[in-house]
Amino acid sequence: QVQVVESGGGLVQFGGSLSLSCTASGLNFKSYTISWYRQAPGKERELVASIVTGGNTNYAASAAGRFTISRDDVKNTVDLQMRKLKPEDTALYYCNARLVTGWGQTWDYWGQGTQVTVSS
Repeated sequence: QVQVVESGGGLVQFGGSLSLSCTASGLNFKSYTISWYRQAPGKERELVASIVTGGNTNYAASAAGRFTISRDDVKNTVDLQMRKLKPEDTALYYCNARLVTGWGQTWDYWGQGTQVTVSS
């Protein structure tokens, strides 16, 4: 059974830092692209950052330069280091593990989310 679990959310002041962690089990972790998404109240879920096998990363414009995503394929974890946080970063942050096979099959797993709240 695949499990994806986020941790590390909380309340932080404007300009502060926070680190989120995503741990996945029950899958061949190193083969999966791991992404962080977020969803603020009344808004659609949006991609924040992703890291593919091999370590290449991709960031949303709102996260670039402030957030850093990294992975440890031994511990099966992906971390999201967030700096210079703003109130608009307040959201429920989700971890996603995705594998697209050469045959076009998609394996997609989500965590339950962890809340990040940035006070002004």
